[in-house]
Amino acid sequence: MTLSRQTRRSLLLGCSLVPAVVALHGAALAQEAAKSEEATSVGEIVVTASRIDRAGFEAPTPTVRVTAQDLSVGARPNIAAALNDLPQFRATTSPQTTGTNTGAGNAPVDLRGLGISRTLVLLNGRRFSGDNDLNLIPSVLTKGVDVVTGGASAAWGSGAVAGVVNITIDRTFTGLKLGVEGGESSFHDAKQVRLEGAAGKAFADGRGHFVIGAEYLDNDGVIPKDSRPNIGRWATVSNGAGRFILAPNVGFSNAAPGGLIMSGVLKGKTFNPDGTLRDFNYGTVVGTNTVGGEGPSNDDLSPLVTPQKRYASMAGVTYDLTDKVKLTAELRRSRMWNNYIWFGDHNRGNLTIKSDNAFLPAAVKSALAAAGQTSFTMGRFNTEAYPTIDFERVSTQGTIALDGEFGDGWRWSAYYSHGENENNIDTPGFFLTQNYANAVDSVISPTTGQPICRVALTNASTSCVPINLFGQGAPSKAALDYVTGTPSQRETSKLDVGGFSLRGEPFSLPAGPVSIAVGAEARKESIDRTVGALDAAKAFTTFSFSAMSGSYSVKEGFAEVLVPVIRDVPVFNKLEVNAAARISDYNTTGSIWSWKLGATNEFFPGFRGRITKSRDIRSANLSELFTTSTTGYNTIVDQKTNSSVYVLTNGGGNPNLTPETAKTFTTGFAYSPPALPGFNISVDYFDIDIDNVITTVSAQDIVTRCNNGNADMCSRVTRDASGTISRIVSTYVNLANYKTDGVDAEISYATAFDRIIPNAPGRIRARWLMTWVNSLTTNDKVSKIEYVKSQGYSFGLGTPKTRMTGSLDWSGQVFSANLRARYISAGDYNRTVDLVNGHIKAYTYVDLGVQAKLPEVMGHEVQLYANATNLFDKAPPVSSLYSPYYDVIGRYVTVGARMRF
Repeated sequence: MTLSRQTRRSLLLGCSLVPAVVALHGAALAQEAAKSEEATSVGEIVVTASRIDRAGFEAPTPTVRVTAQDLSVGARPNIAAALNDLPQFRATTSPQTTGTNTGAGNAPVDLRGLGISRTLVLLNGRRFSGDNDLNLIPSVLTKGVDVVTGGASAAWGSGAVAGVVNITIDRTFTGLKLGVEGGESSFHDAKQVRLEGAAGKAFADGRGHFVIGAEYLDNDGVIPKDSRPNIGRWATVSNGAGRFILAPNVGFSNAAPGGLIMSGVLKGKTFNPDGTLRDFNYGTVVGTNTVGGEGPSNDDLSPLVTPQKRYASMAGVTYDLTDKVKLTAELRRSRMWNNYIWFGDHNRGNLTIKSDNAFLPAAVKSALAAAGQTSFTMGRFNTEAYPTIDFERVSTQGTIALDGEFGDGWRWSAYYSHGENENNIDTPGFFLTQNYANAVDSVISPTTGQPICRVALTNASTSCVPINLFGQGAPSKAALDYVTGTPSQRETSKLDVGGFSLRGEPFSLPAGPVSIAVGAEARKESIDRTVGALDAAKAFTTFSFSAMSGSYSVKEGFAEVLVPVIRDVPVFNKLEVNAAARISDYNTTGSIWSWKLGATNEFFPGFRGRITKSRDIRSANLSELFTTSTTGYNTIVDQKTNSSVYVLTNGGGNPNLTPETAKTFTTGFAYSPPALPGFNISVDYFDIDIDNVITTVSAQDIVTRCNNGNADMCSRVTRDASGTISRIVSTYVNLANYKTDGVDAEISYATAFDRIIPNAPGRIRARWLMTWVNSLTTNDKVSKIEYVKSQGYSFGLGTPKTRMTGSLDWSGQVFSANLRARYISAGDYNRTVDLVNGHIKAYTYVDLGVQAKLPEVMGHEVQLYANATNLFDKAPPVSSLYSPYYDVIGRYVTVGARMRF
């Protein structure tokens, strides 16, 4: 793929800005759950769950701290993949779950399974451009991640309905570190190479600090899907008794690689590569599928895990302009790209072949003539023109900020950031409707005796090249070039965001100082997509891109207050009330309020209770508003016809969307007993109730809701003349209600090992995390669907009842090791479908990592490490293609080395 003009311009911009304005934000974020020390310099404290930045403040919204060490367990390829191992997250979209759509390779995070757009991702406390894609952030510079597991719209704005994920960057790193890593699965695929490096140095007698880091990854992916026996070629089909079954070796019953005759005297015959006929092995035909026969499948060719190449880099500088004012500048640059086989453009029994076709074998013509047939229908699995996808995503963002102090401890911050993201895609190999129709309808020229297009009999100037479809490999290159084209898009989205905030303690009460935070922010987001001339002309049969452009802007004001109510009184050792409000004025939908009211209290030493009630909001983002056509294919169970079909699914945006609102309630406690240093336990209940939900309804749910009587959902389902579903449109809509509730729990203990076993060396740390989900439902006012335990279906909202992660780490002076278990409770493949064999047993995956520090090499620290995820190579449940929960790759081993100078 050639670089677009915008890419070239961004590269020049990046090269010119690096020496001048690269920087990391000057505020290192303190974890909410741990008490912060007094600030030592300007901008040292920001609390992710709140805008109040007073040292020692503990917000009432629960927060999970994930350290750089935690992120390294399993050597996951990016921050999102590491976070998805935690039970609070659901891998809604990942390189593993987007193998056959135009978002392949994205790595966002999704709290509670409420959708990636309801998890607000921040970088050093500020929004970053890139649609929640954590592949854009170099993990080599990541200091840690704070995860706020509750609504935080009043503090941070739209999108924080499920919570906030704040990535903190190590802005004070000094020295040089380099790393190299290689990985491979137990199936000897998904081979990966990863390189990383970071450097940092103070200057100007310590007033300034410069840091830069980058990483590069090249992963071969997993191709094809059926390289995994429990994954490829599985589908849901009718068992003939009114129920459904997950069946293996499922293919198309209305297409074959060389062509399958679907009507007339030769029905059921398929063409061999030499053009002769033989009987097609149908196996057991169920609707448009065949089980156990030779029916082809896209799973034979298309990827399970998309291959990708990417780099991510970041550089920054902080500088103390005065003792009270700090300047921060930052530049981030990333690119992801690759080219791989995608999904097929096939004829599913819809080709009409006339008996005088130029390429039709003589024996076939004779049989047709004897039967009095002038044509027949044919299905063809077109392997010769199987489309590929060549994609490139480029992200560039620059930020400049000032942090300062004045008066008696007042702190202020101001910043501006501009980001641009490109998404450029070419997908050669799709059929041009008119050209293909002309080429298929061929005859023998009456003058030359050679095959020509029938249209050439009346139009001698036509460029039509006749195509031979009878036998795999029969089409000529010239014919394929004539009948296929390349859908393409060039897309640029932009983010401009700035803000100002003021924090301080204006006065004190008997229980302590009152803290406030006030501020204003403004944001504009825009998108512009151009497409190829053939796309614009709608020249393709099954897939094309659509042009789009749009923008929205929002102006916001917020205020937050922390009031200490009672202190050092029995049962009320430290009672504080925290309240916040935000007004957001969108140029598309008007003004909308969000607010939060919470309280914390230390009932006795080390035991703290917390409770929060909030109104959170989310306005539609660019993709939801303006995205036009997206394309994918799913196997759908149609309860109306009691059959399963492999169907085209189109998605897209909706400019008429209105904001959604959520009522969020959390309550819980955290206990750190003084008599047992290093031990912590926390338990929190959450209840999130979202109205006017902005969402795409999955293809299966559209069909289910239609069959339940929802007329709007039925309008999104297209059926052919026989009543079979041929297309489903899954654009964004405002659904009535989305609700979930459950419990999070965490227990951790860290101590010197000799406190447990006398004279034992090193330190140990044990940590256990659990999320139990009571209910997760959607309601469209016609039907209510429960998704808890519906956890095997690829594109639904299902979630297990319980997920747990337990880890045990030991670290010594030379060696260290970590052992982790990930538990998924038992459930069902898809509760909305009556499946005979849909139950999934409980799963536990085990991961192991070991590290060794070598003696210094030429004065430099050297560390060797190895990790194995899914250590025991546990096979996934059957038919768990693109599963957000189950490991479809198999045991994955990485080995690497790091050196620090």
